Amino acid sequence: MKYLMMVVVDGDPDTSDAPETGIDDWFAQVDGRGQWVMGERLRPPSTAKLVRVRDGERIVTDGPFAETKEWLAGFDILDCATLEDAVEVAAAHPMARGGRIELREFWPFEGDDDA
Repeated sequence: MKYLMMVVVDGDPDTSDAPETGIDDWFAQVDGRGQWVMGERLRPPSTAKLVRVRDGERIVTDGPFAETKEWLAGFDILDCATLEDAVEVAAAHPMARGGRIELREFWPFEGDDDA
């Protein structure tokens, strides 16, 4: 199963004394197990464009309007046998301690109609 792993900066990091995993170590482990499909970091929200169509007109505005410390910093696509495997991979990512990780299973258009 494929999962989108969204890496989010949230301004409320873990303060425990547990040793941190470096991103290079995390990547080597996940890629070595064949669970990493692709991923990229993303530019900050200040560089984003919001695109909407209303009454037939395209509206493009700069960045998000929400005043929040949370923002999507990057993503990875994982290929894991189970959700539990994907959770284990996500929990080992350095940003699980410095921010948060959101996992979502891919939902193909063909086949399963369950929400």
